[in-house]
Amino acid sequence: MGPIEKRINDILSEALLPERIEVINESHMHAGHAGGTPDGSGETHMRVRVISAKFEGIGRLQRHRMINDLLKPVLDEGLHALALEPAAVGEKVRW
Repeated sequence: MGPIEKRINDILSEALLPERIEVINESHMHAGHAGGTPDGSGETHMRVRVISAKFEGIGRLQRHRMINDLLKPVLDEGLHALALEPAAVGEKVRW
């Protein structure tokens, strides 16, 4: 786990107390693309899958905003892309 991946995991784990969390570095899939590195190394593109009771009763957009607000410092430091898959406890997920 790289330092950005760990930082994202730590921030969200502390704030959301998740039942399950996965932070996946997808940078290798974006080699040579805008915001990525020529060889796909680094930590420029992340996917976050998180199940938390804190998402109960709120919609998808609000969940995304909550995560984006929590990760604003990481985004401001240059994280190029962040794919989010938030779910409340008990909701079906594809992963």
